[in-house]
Amino acid sequence: MNLAVVGTGYVGLVSGTCFAEMGNQVVCVDNLEEKVERLNRSEIPIYEPGLKELVRKNKEAGHLCFTTDIGQAVRQSDVILIAVGTPETETGAADLSYVYAVAEEIGAELDETYKVIVNKSTVPVGTAEAVERIIQKRQPSASVDVCSVPEFLREGSAVKDTFHPDRVVIGGSSQKATEILTKLHQPLTDKLVVTDTRSSEMTKYASNAFLATKISFINEIANICDIYDADVNAVAEGMGLDHRIGPKFLNAGIGYGGSCFPKDVKALKYLAEEKEYHPNLLQAVNDVNEQQNRKMVDHLLRIFDEEVQGLTVAILGLAFKPNTDDIREAPALKIIQELADRGVHIRAFDPVATENAKQMITADITYTETAVDAINGADAAFLVTEWDECKALTSTQFKDHLKRPVVIDGRNALDVKSLKADGIIYHGIGRK
Repeated sequence: MNLAVVGTGYVGLVSGTCFAEMGNQVVCVDNLEEKVERLNRSEIPIYEPGLKELVRKNKEAGHLCFTTDIGQAVRQSDVILIAVGTPETETGAADLSYVYAVAEEIGAELDETYKVIVNKSTVPVGTAEAVERIIQKRQPSASVDVCSVPEFLREGSAVKDTFHPDRVVIGGSSQKATEILTKLHQPLTDKLVVTDTRSSEMTKYASNAFLATKISFINEIANICDIYDADVNAVAEGMGLDHRIGPKFLNAGIGYGGSCFPKDVKALKYLAEEKEYHPNLLQAVNDVNEQQNRKMVDHLLRIFDEEVQGLTVAILGLAFKPNTDDIREAPALKIIQELADRGVHIRAFDPVATENAKQMITADITYTETAVDAINGADAAFLVTEWDECKALTSTQFKDHLKRPVVIDGRNALDVKSLKADGIIYHGIGRK
């Protein structure tokens, strides 16, 4: 098929590239000329394993191109995907201004040729209908169906997730549109859920809110384990073997971050409250997560009897999760700020997210080239992001390079027995 993808952020760039790899003709549109020029040179603005190679391959094969000309992209395409940001507003609601602006631009370029417009952006219930109204008002003679096909990509494995999805949810406004989108996605999976646009939009929010709930739940359990000297890892293993519960997203730690879970939980909460329904569970999920990143600092205060001013702490990992350079809502941001407020000196290492961190963190930090450099001479080490480079640090390296043998594991990812056997003062989250 001939596809246009409007927006070359995380979702748009990955989706467009992967659709091109499937043999479709894809043109990706962005209004930033410099970004488009970089993409046409196969320079990727985000870190995502495997993406750069796919972009270069499909550009050379003629299946993928990048442009600022939305008019040409709209006119030559059968299916147009909207994949722009929907950032959080002060109220917690999703900001739809970018989505609506793109709808206006698409409407201005349409003729009477039938087009399927697809919302890939994470949007509130009813947005597909609003987009269709905007387009029809801008171009009354337009022949369009506006649909919803939400993305369920995990940063760090987005390419894999695109080619091997658990399911594809297609919210269509007509049989013709859903048949076209079914044909487009059938090479990926036979697990296609075809429904209406409102249910499709809600499925995205509900899925992310449920996963966030599992994370906050196990973190709440970890905090109780801390009080009663139980081991949350053993608890999670015992829970996860129950097939009704399952083991995924039961890894206790310092909470979720990134561009999706925090924003989507708040947006769903706002949607409910807008209709005068008070979602107490969603509020609790958010509250637990807001507090969870403080647990590492709490452990540091406990170990040093509140006397932490002047200490040096190594921060191992800045991104909100491994295999991405995304630091949006990353726990490291709040942890670093609280440490800095307490007069702690900070040495930080991250294999790919350092440049992004420098743009967002105002505290005085020494950034290092390696994890070993970060811990060298520090009074304590914080494992904040479970990068392989950080998990690979041995008890011997911690003992030889730390000024004091203190390791606080915010992801419960290190070998506690080995560390303790070598005399390391180890604290995890909810660990015995």
